[in-house]
Amino acid sequence: MHSQPTSSNTPNSVATRFSNSENVSRTTMSSREIAELLDVRHDNVKRTIERLSEKTVVRFTPSEETSHQGPGSRPVTVYLVNKRDSFVVVAQLSPEFTAALVDRWQELEGQIAQPRELSRMDLIQIAFEAEQQRLQLSIQVEAQASKIHSMENLFKEGMTHTQFCKGLNGVNVMQVGKFLEDRNWLYNESKSGLRFRVASYARDKYMTEHQHEVTPHGKEPFVSFTPVLLKKGAVRLYDLYLTGELPMKKTWDGLFTHDKALRAA
Repeated sequence: MHSQPTSSNTPNSVATRFSNSENVSRTTMSSREIAELLDVRHDNVKRTIERLSEKTVVRFTPSEETSHQGPGSRPVTVYLVNKRDSFVVVAQLSPEFTAALVDRWQELEGQIAQPRELSRMDLIQIAFEAEQQRLQLSIQVEAQASKIHSMENLFKEGMTHTQFCKGLNGVNVMQVGKFLEDRNWLYNESKSGLRFRVASYARDKYMTEHQHEVTPHGKEPFVSFTPVLLKKGAVRLYDLYLTGELPMKKTWDGLFTHDKALRAA
């Protein structure tokens, strides 16, 4: 089987992961091809297709193909979807790669309309772009790993938004509650504006509440609520911090860090 490299005039395309041997007259794409394009598990793609099919969003046809896992491989069931449905599946799994799938279909269609042999310079350019993409992906993976490590060092179960933000260099923690109120994460239940509750938008998504009974001397007991961050909420706050959207102190030095003690040392 001869594989033709993809065109070099498609910026930031990852469609080179596909084999180009298929003719565009074939009107379907397999779940395995989609998995290879997105670099995800094949069974995850199949589950997504099944879920969308149950909602009558897409349709698929089961088929069998030989696994490429090496000697002794057995036939594996794959799902075939048409062009329109492949866009829907990829958008569901990874929206940022939807453009790559569009590029791939355009390239398949263009191969029949304008077949040509690639020159030596074309091949060099393709190799250069592939190496650039590999390096960019490596940088993204390292940055993501660093971010995850930072979050693991900073976030602890049961933290309030104030406690979490105290670990972020330069954040004005006194204004974070009002910031989250404006984003519909919190709301005030007192005239003083100091008793925050978790709003329905963020409840069980970004935040939850701890409650305990308070018995003031000589007064009736009442239930007090404390908003608490969930891990997904901490990740979202950390993303807002890195993009400079959290309220910051006027004296902030402009440097982002999650570890003040380490920075001071």
